[in-house]
Amino acid sequence: MVIDAEGKRRLSRRVANDEAVLLELIAEVLALSEGDPVTWAIDLNAGGASLMIALLIDNGQQVLYIPDRTVHHASGSYRRDGKSDAKNAFIIADQARMRRDLQTMHRGDDITVDLRIFTSCRLDLAADHTRAINRMRAQLLEYFPALEWAFDYSTSKASLVLLIGYQTPAALRRIGKNRLATWLKNRKVRNHQLVAATAVEAAEAQHTAVLGEKLGAAVAARLAREVMALDEEIAETDALIERRFRDHPYAEIILSMPGLGPVLGGEFIAHTGGDMNVFGSPDRLAGVAGLAPVPKDSGRISGNMRRPRRYCRRLMRVF
Repeated sequence: MVIDAEGKRRLSRRVANDEAVLLELIAEVLALSEGDPVTWAIDLNAGGASLMIALLIDNGQQVLYIPDRTVHHASGSYRRDGKSDAKNAFIIADQARMRRDLQTMHRGDDITVDLRIFTSCRLDLAADHTRAINRMRAQLLEYFPALEWAFDYSTSKASLVLLIGYQTPAALRRIGKNRLATWLKNRKVRNHQLVAATAVEAAEAQHTAVLGEKLGAAVAARLAREVMALDEEIAETDALIERRFRDHPYAEIILSMPGLGPVLGGEFIAHTGGDMNVFGSPDRLAGVAGLAPVPKDSGRISGNMRRPRRYCRRLMRVF
């Protein structure tokens, strides 16, 4: 959506995220401006908008970033019904025309971009890890509930090693506590005696074979292997994040703050760009991170506050 200084629509159409098409669009908009300066605005600062942002900056254009929450709040004051790409595009363009407090986008440095990629990958891996554990626990609960609640599978690597080898009450009773402890010890499991005793105790509590036990055991073992593989991948990603994070000039300052290690520090750099000047003030940074409460009612009565609805949840996680 292209509008002029009075808000009149000059161009409106869907554009493919393709370099040749985007360059053609830039040329067309510059031709419409007839030499006057053009301000571009976008509600994404990474991801699918990266190519568009890079092309605009390479062509010397000013690009403003309008957060999605700003577009969301502003949309209520526009009369068009419903939500559509065309309506959102007009709101973004109109807000860029009227507002003077929007952040100008700059080309990010290599470290920040790398950390954004690494931390985003880690977030996906952590979500996959949680899903796999939940599926595994649900499977165990279906045929062997005593073993499901005997261990904390999210923190205990020993329980995952156990589950790869032995998944049913009968199998655990057959091997017995002593032989199971030896089996675990050979696989370098810490507290192998305690783990073996806990597992056999769970097996002694259930002598009934539930329908589907054989297939359920196979699925549980496969999920246990998947969780262990994800643990290793997360550890490798953490090492990559730490190595890249320590290349940043502010790394030592960030690490000096209590509670911030290399991974959270990497996330902080990834989602702020490492440049606090773009926020203008500590209060604005707190607002973006969801740390600044807003009133529940139309007034500002002390104590009657709540967390804002829209904020950067990844920055909230860091803080």
